[in-house]
Order: sequence, then structure tokens, then C-alpha cells
Amino acid sequence: MASIEKLITVLGTNARIAAKSLRSASTQAKNNALNHIAEKINQNRAVILKANQQDVAQGKDNQLDEALIDRLILDDTRIDGIIESLNQIAALADPIGEITDLKFRPSGIQIGKMRVPLGVMGIIYESRPNVTIDAAALCLKSGNGVILRGGSEAIHSNLALYQCIKQGLSAANLDEHCVQLINTTDRAAVGVLVQASEYVDAIIPRGGKGLVEAISQSATVPVIKHLHGVCHTYIDKDADTEKAIKIAFNAKTRRYGVCNAMETLLVHASAAGRVLPELIAEYALKGVELRGCKKTMQFSKQIIAATDEDWDTEYLDAILSIRIVNSMSDAIKHIEQHGSGHTESIVTENFTSGRRFITEVDSASVMINASTGFADGFEYGLGAEIGISTDKFHVRGPVGLEGLTSQKYIVLGDGHIRQ
Repeated sequence: MASIEKLITVLGTNARIAAKSLRSASTQAKNNALNHIAEKINQNRAVILKANQQDVAQGKDNQLDEALIDRLILDDTRIDGIIESLNQIAALADPIGEITDLKFRPSGIQIGKMRVPLGVMGIIYESRPNVTIDAAALCLKSGNGVILRGGSEAIHSNLALYQCIKQGLSAANLDEHCVQLINTTDRAAVGVLVQASEYVDAIIPRGGKGLVEAISQSATVPVIKHLHGVCHTYIDKDADTEKAIKIAFNAKTRRYGVCNAMETLLVHASAAGRVLPELIAEYALKGVELRGCKKTMQFSKQIIAATDEDWDTEYLDAILSIRIVNSMSDAIKHIEQHGSGHTESIVTENFTSGRRFITEVDSASVMINASTGFADGFEYGLGAEIGISTDKFHVRGPVGLEGLTSQKYIVLGDGHIRQ
């Protein structure tokens, strides 16, 4: 344990020093680093893919479930996506140093707010190697130092990607310690990191509910988090049939092991006969197991009875719960009782109903006539995301550049003194 504490102390000390230098780094220098990292990843594809294959093979040997394996896999398409996210982040406006809300006071002074980095971030995540790059890139562009701790199941992939980050930082003449990766798989490192308030300003856990709960309970550093994603799609009585079927199918089947996947489908009773027969057939062809209320079960013998637990479950799998409701009020009540505050969507052609839904549903993302799969930093134009926060402080929804910053007041005077 002493060696782990020493490791975190060294990483934390280096991160503090690097973050101080990064705070005043130019936008051009930060963008150069992002571009160099993208180049290094492209040049080292074969190395990265070989390391990833090692992780995937070990994951299968360790009988990781299919959702985790899916998150773990890298291929050329996903590497292209990682490179594109780096390019997008480089193209985004730099929030650091932005001054807003300038106004004169009766005394003659000017008051405003300047956007500044949070300092040093600790990012703890499971499975997805792309988070190594997303987290590094977003923290770098927002002027924050970062200590990364990926899951043991992706250690070889993360180390390969981290080498590209170090090379990119060096090529841009930035301190290599702006981004650091904990290279031990010892779980004790997480416990020490989340209590290292002397070095770390905020922790972002990105993983399953168990990981997030454990970190939230043990951390003495502020945590930006979401526990799970029990996302809903509500098909209203005034929904367009074709849109409803397309959206509900995509929201569930685009990818199962992601937090923005729909886990419960709510259907207005007057729309059920129009949409459920075709949806049930499409889900069956895709191999999705359906669990439903008594009314839903009348549409197919393949639907099994949903339990009380089902309505609260984030499956991250080819399983979907379906409930038929008598009104929008019933749909909203169900979401209030069983939702996780992540993402909800309504399918309707009624403007008033859509407005009511986005007003009354209290989640980080609320949508009209769109798949919940869009709840993602990349799709929101943030370049990438470190995670999705279902907290209401300090940031809510996909956490991008602005979510990794704070504001400080600035006062502009010209010899002014307070009388």
C-alpha cells in the first residue's frame, strides 16, 4: 500500500506542476498537441490493434459479458472515430480565458467572469480504451492536468494509446505530465486517488453502477457522475407511426452496451395497435428479449411478464421492457419513479405535448422525435465527452470542455477605490 500511495503522490505532484503550466498554454500549443496525438495514433494503428487483441482475448478467457467485450474492442473504424474526435476537439473554440457578462457598476468598476480550468482531474473508467483519448484530449484543451486510471481489462490498449499521447505532448513542447496514466492494475490505486484532495480537484468515474457507487461513497474529492442510464422512449397518441417505429428500434438496437440505449419503451394505449406489432417483429428478428406489462403481453406470446425490478434495470443487453400507458401523465409518472435522470424521448406530432414533455421531465437530456442514442458529447458537438452527468452540480449532461471549467470574477478599474 505504501508503494501505491507513493505512486499517487508522484503522479499528483507532477500533475499539479503540469496543470500550472497548461493553464497559460496557448490555444495553438494545445491544438498542436491534439493534432500530433492524432498523427501518432494513425501511425501506430498496428501496435494499438495488437495490444487491443490481447485485451479482448484475455477478456473472453475471463468470461467478460458481451456488453463489456463490445466496449473493449478497437478496430479501424473505432480508431478512425478516435482520430476524428481529436480533430473535432482541436477545431472547437478554446473556452479558457473567455470573459463574459461584463457590466459597469455605479462605482465605475467593470465586473465580469473569466472561464478557467478546474485544475487536476482524476478519471476512472472501465473497458472503453477510447476514453483514454477522449479524457486526455478534453482535459488538455480545457487546460486541466489529468490522471487516468483505466480498467485492468483494457490495460494493454490503454498503455499503447498513452504512448501516443506522450509522444504528441512532447512534439508540441508541452509537459508530458499534463496527462498521466496509472499503469498498475492494483485496485488500491483507485482508493488512494479518490482521496488525494491535495492533488486532485475533481473525480469523474465512468463505468458501471457498482464502480460509480463505490467511488462516490469513498471519495473525499468532489465527484462528477451518473450511476446508470435507465432511458425511456414514450410513443405518444399523436406519434407518427413510421417515425415511432424507426426511433424506438434504433434507440434500443444501435448498441446495447451504452448508457444512452433505451431500456424501457412506453406506449400510449391508442398508439399501441399501430406500432407494437411491427416493432415486436423487428425486435424479434434482432434477437431482443421483450418483457412487458399485461397489456403488452397480449400482442405476442414471445413477451414475458415484466417484474417490478425490470422497470428499474439498466440491461446494457438485448433486453427491453415495454409498458402501455393511458396518458402522457402516466408516462411522465413512470419516468419519475423509475428513470435515472439520464435521457428520455417523446415521439409525437403534437407541439403542445412535446413542449409539456421536455418541460416536465427532469432528466439531463430530453428529446422530441429523436433516438436516445443521440445523448452523446460527440453528437452534441462537444467533440467528445468524458462522461454524462446526472448530477445537477457542477455540470449536467454530456461533460465536454465547458463542463471541465469554472468561472472566476474579474474586476476592471482605473484607480477606483471604495468609498
